[in-house]
Amino acid sequence: MGPEDRRILWRCRRGTKELDVLLERFAKGQYAHATVEQKQAFARLLELPDPELTDYLFGYATPEEPELARLTQLIASHRT
Repeated sequence: MGPEDRRILWRCRRGTKELDVLLERFAKGQYAHATVEQKQAFARLLELPDPELTDYLFGYATPEEPELARLTQLIASHRT
């Protein structure tokens, strides 16, 4: 795991167990194999405030940006 991967993993720690689990699961399991676009979208996603991020990952809202919408669906699909 390189420095960028560790930085991303650190940014996944949100203080809310549900968000932490989803984001860390993606970071540990799929981030290394993600496309450049997905990695950029994930970095943008991590900049969002927790309430907005929660809405996206739990299906209460959909991001307007298509790449973020696809990524949130991918992450949310691993909730169970």
